[in-house]
Amino acid sequence: MGSRDADIDFSFTRPTTVRALLDVLTARGWSAVEPVGHVSYMVNDEDDSYEWYDSTPGHIDEVLMVLDAKANLPYTVALNVYHAEAKTGGMLMFHTGRTDVSFIPSIDRRPIPSAPEFTDLAWYLDTLVPALITAGLRGYEAHEVRY
Repeated sequence: MGSRDADIDFSFTRPTTVRALLDVLTARGWSAVEPVGHVSYMVNDEDDSYEWYDSTPGHIDEVLMVLDAKANLPYTVALNVYHAEAKTGGMLMFHTGRTDVSFIPSIDRRPIPSAPEFTDLAWYLDTLVPALITAGLRGYEAHEVRY
């Protein structure tokens, strides 16, 4: 069967922050709290090591301060988000410059019902894009590849 990579690359009209995107997504049912009850985030530091950390929902403000810190602007950072009603989620990865953000559906990936080997990218777009427009979304590119 092989492995699959699916993601949606968003571009924004101006640099954005993790807090700004989480705020608009929260209004649409998304949360930084994963099904296991914790918050997961990543900072790719000067050693180019993708270090993942876990925190508690009560410390989300501290997590967002770390991810949006001026010292971390030269590095890629990420935050896992989850849509409890839809029982799916993924990783929001903020690239250097913060005008490009990727979403990787990695938590209970939502398949296309009639073609379950593929990711239902249309569902993710329909859920994410309306919220992200309010945060300055300029465009997106969605793709899935099997290796």
